Amino acid sequence: MDNQRLFKMAFASVYPAYVNKAERKNRTKEEVDQIIRWLTGYTQAKLEQQLKKRNDIETFFAQAPKLNPNVALIKGVVCGIRVEEVKDPLMQKIRFLDKLIDELAKGKAMEKILREPS
Repeated sequence: MDNQRLFKMAFASVYPAYVNKAERKNRTKEEVDQIIRWLTGYTQAKLEQQLKKRNDIETFFAQAPKLNPNVALIKGVVCGIRVEEVKDPLMQKIRFLDKLIDELAKGKAMEKILREPS
């Protein structure tokens, strides 16, 4: 899929895939929401509003209050691509979210996923 098609998809249409991936591994929708809020700065109410509005992914990230300052600590591979090396800023944000959801599904502790100091 080319980037522009992905960017124009409704975030609400990919959100259930994140939740399903987590729930298949005995994690919760609440944990998925916590990860999204951590990454984007949305409150729960604003996240739900974004989902209800069915804004596209580009708008979802453009309207995000503030990308978490610890986002630079997200490293690793998603779909064979190193997230820290993705050139397109929007695609990198998408890959960051993918990586965090992958970590959740793999059973990583929330403190580690959210890059909290030990």
